[in-house]
Order: sequence, then C-alpha cells, then structure tokens
Amino acid sequence: MNYKSFIAGAMAFALAACAAGCSDKKDSDTKPDTSNETTAPADTTDEEVTTEELPEPPVPVEASDPNAVTFDDGIYDFVTTRNEDPDCASGTISVEELMGNKMLRFADDNTVPLEGKVQKVIISATKLLGSEGAAKVRSIEFDLYAQATADHLKTDDADGVRAPGWIGGGGGTVTAKDDKWYDFKEFSGGEYNFETSGNVHAVFKFLLADDGQCWTEDMEDANFLIMRWGIANESDMYIDNIVFYDEDGKSIPLAERKTAASSISETDDTAAGEAVDSLVSEVDKAKDAADKISGNAAKTADAFAGMPEED
Repeated sequence: MNYKSFIAGAMAFALAACAAGCSDKKDSDTKPDTSNETTAPADTTDEEVTTEELPEPPVPVEASDPNAVTFDDGIYDFVTTRNEDPDCASGTISVEELMGNKMLRFADDNTVPLEGKVQKVIISATKLLGSEGAAKVRSIEFDLYAQATADHLKTDDADGVRAPGWIGGGGGTVTAKDDKWYDFKEFSGGEYNFETSGNVHAVFKFLLADDGQCWTEDMEDANFLIMRWGIANESDMYIDNIVFYDEDGKSIPLAERKTAASSISETDDTAAGEAVDSLVSEVDKAKDAADKISGNAAKTADAFAGMPEED
C-alpha cells in the first residue's frame, strides 16, 4: 500500500471539507435580501374582537344659552301635568338630578298600560317670560331624556333590556287666533344600550305666526304641551334646557323669578314678622286689660273712701 499516496489523498479531502464549511458559515452570517419578498398579513381577527371599543354612556347636554331654563334653581311652578285624556300617563313632576344635572322629571307611576300611553307636561311661557315676552316667541327648543325603570325592553339582540328604547313625541298649543290648537313638528331619537338615554333635541316652531297663529300679550296663560309617545318600556321622562326664540332667532330673556332659597327666606321673614305682630297685639291687649283693672280698682277705692265711717 502506498502510504504516501493515501496520506496525500486524505489531506486533500480534509482541505476540501474545510473550505466547504467556511463557505456555508459565510453564507449563514450574511442577511438575505428580502426587498422583493412579500409577507402574508398576520391574522388579527381575535385581537380586533377583544379590543373593540364599547359605546360610551351618554352624558347630559349643558346649556349654551344664557336664557335657558335649566331647572338648576329647583323651581318648576310653571309646569303642570295633563292627565285628563284617556291616553295620558299618570305620574308626578319634580326637579331631580340625572347624570349629575338637575332636570324636570315626570315620574310615571305606570298605572296606564304602555300601548298607546302618552306622557304629557304643560309649560307656561307666560310665567317664564311674562305676557310681553310670550308674544315674541316664534320657536322653542329643549332637550328630552328618558330613563328606564324596568327591564322589559325587547331588542333585535336581546330580551329583558333595561333601556327606554325609541324616544319620540311632539307638542302643541292654543294660539290667540280663535283659540285654535296648533301642532308643532314631531321629534324623535333613540337609545338602546343604556338605562338612561342621551338627549333628544326638540324644536317647536310657529310656522303660521304671520297668520296670527301664535301667542299675544292678551292671552292670560300662553303655554305649550310636550308629549312623549311610542313608549317601549317603563321609563321616566326628563326635560332640560328650554329656550324661547323670537322672529330673529334671538333667545328671549326670562322674567325675574324667585329662587327656591329666596322664596324660603321670604317665607321665613314673613312668618317671623307675623309672629312679632301677633305678640305686639297680645301685649297691647294685656296692657289694655291691665289699665281697665287698674281703673276699676281706683274707682272702687274712691267709692269706699266716700262712704261714712261706722261708729
């Protein structure tokens, strides 16, 4: 066996293997050119489902007009309910906070069935604006809300939902022309996701004011009716931010009204004054009585003084 030839061949094989290994390492250390390659987009379906934003709960609308009736003073003596009609909802009115904002509340006692029921309140423009101010009114705007009081609403997605459902209605008034009833334009909105709805902004307009179908200074109580109908679930109605506008679209200033605090203060002052007057009157009566007694005593003493002495 020729060992020299065998060793020479082995060395040649080893050098060839080493060269091949170095070449492979060099290729693995070099970054591949991917500029012309395309990558399939990652499947983000699951992530999008989990990060989907839920709708935000509604918030009340703040009054933007200085002449708005906001009910923040707690006064609602210009509001009455109407329950004479067969379809009228039965309930009470008050000023309550809704989502941190004071509003007029019609609390439905739900004694009238939902089907065909209408919630009605009457707003006196004369008490708010005075006769002169009421005669200038050509449009009225306000915000209406509803808050569910039961979980009986049926939607496309579920049953037993505690939400008011569709919100809508209209209004009307008696005008100065032959005491004719005037229908305002209907309004509508809706909120199905939350117990309390967002605001439904309603606009009432005297479209026939040029024909005399509006209010005048001669009317003793110019008022209008707000009605909510199509009630889908037991719920209370809330009203806020009532603004009256003239023919130029300018808001009409409210007549001066007493706040609840000043009314209480004046009542207390009046009661205190009446108590003082009553006390003074009683003192005067007591003094007169004392004077009479003193006078009678003096007369009696004089009478005895004039009598002859007995032996």
